[in-house]
Amino acid sequence: MANPWAGEVALVVDGERLVAKLTLGALAELEARLEAESLADLVARFEGESLRAGDVLMLVCAGLRGGGWRGDLPDLLSAEIEGGPLEAARMAARLLALAFRGAG
Repeated sequence: MANPWAGEVALVVDGERLVAKLTLGALAELEARLEAESLADLVARFEGESLRAGDVLMLVCAGLRGGGWRGDLPDLLSAEIEGGPLEAARMAARLLALAFRGAG
């Protein structure tokens, strides 16, 4: 079960319910994959109007890996995500919101 208070989001991939979380390591991995200069640049990329499907896929992958999943990007390319691209994008947005919410 995903715990939103811990920054976790659930996603069903190939029929398996997985937990995703943007840990510091997951964010560092995402920064490197997207060649972002900083966390601020990373967030700006997802808030902008030029968001790409590949960006969402990389964010979902980083979150799943932060939640303990052992797969990687090639595994997601052929995976069936319950709810399709819209659910993946919704989950990615939720992950970012939970990771960068203010304390208190």
